Amino acid sequence: MSSLALIFPPNHLHRHHHYRLLLFLLISASIAATSSATTTTTTYQRFKEAPQFYNAPTCPSIDVHDTNEMCSPQAVHVAMTLDDAYLRGSMAAIFSILQHSSCPQNIIFHFVASATADHLRYTISRSFPSLKFQIYPYDSSTVSGLISTSIRSALDCPLNYARNYLPNLIHQCVRRVVYLDSDLVLVDDIAKLAATPLGDVSVLAAPEYCNANFTSYFTPTFWSNPTLSLTFADRKACYFNTGVMVIDLQRWREGDYTKKIIEWMELQKRIRIYELGSLPPFLLVFAGEIAPVDHRWNQHGLGGDNYRGLCRDLHPGPVSLLHWSGKGKPWVRLDAHRPCPLDALWAPYDLLQTPFALES
Repeated sequence: MSSLALIFPPNHLHRHHHYRLLLFLLISASIAATSSATTTTTTYQRFKEAPQFYNAPTCPSIDVHDTNEMCSPQAVHVAMTLDDAYLRGSMAAIFSILQHSSCPQNIIFHFVASATADHLRYTISRSFPSLKFQIYPYDSSTVSGLISTSIRSALDCPLNYARNYLPNLIHQCVRRVVYLDSDLVLVDDIAKLAATPLGDVSVLAAPEYCNANFTSYFTPTFWSNPTLSLTFADRKACYFNTGVMVIDLQRWREGDYTKKIIEWMELQKRIRIYELGSLPPFLLVFAGEIAPVDHRWNQHGLGGDNYRGLCRDLHPGPVSLLHWSGKGKPWVRLDAHRPCPLDALWAPYDLLQTPFALES
């Protein structure tokens, strides 16, 4: 072939080149579309950076040279779970805790995450650059085989059971931790809650609700079995909400309470003795033997019933913690422009970066 033919190829070569180019463009478009779809499914929420919070002059410092910061007796330890579905609520909860703390720099957060934690770590660090925290990977397969179907599918999430394993995950030198759900905000100093007296024997403290119908949390099978119903024979058992607890990790470890909870879950797989997710095993092990906490620290049930649009009021008395337990979450109702009145109390702690927000 002449050099002219290379520069100006015959017509059939033009057509062949055209088809190859068209095929290349179609394949490229397909790859781009697939890539775009993948990107869409892995797009994470973006959050604003929270203000920096500093200790009051009277706060003891935990930055000691000869002691592990994690093990400092001046530290206040807070444990929460982290996942994509509730991350917006978790960010608001963290923000509220820091804002109302007298010694925010003394708070150490312990996050349990079931998924790859890299983007969660980045998100937390970006919004709270000075936050002291640890993320603990949680293998959901550890508990997935023990979960029995409950009356609400949302309660069957393996991460709901992470609190069972906290003493095994958190550093052995940490003696006490405040466990909090992700659908709440504090309007008081968490150090007050962390200092709740546990007495000589109690493993955990929580607000109790003795007016609730305790028997309804267990099936007729449970109550008709003499051996099982004797579980509460010598205990004044009352309902308590596991979304707010002060836990003595050392006493838990010494009593091997994780094993005791798992034993009840294993029995539940063989004989259906309760209906509601991760709460009943805690009631079976601890109800009637916990240290009391004032109800102001868990104004729960604010989630109401999202299907019927039922909005809840606050319980009578002072408020230190607002808890949107229940089906309705404030961020969902606010986004849908159908908020309940009390959702306005959650909104100021929402750090979600909206697509149209202007960077300052």
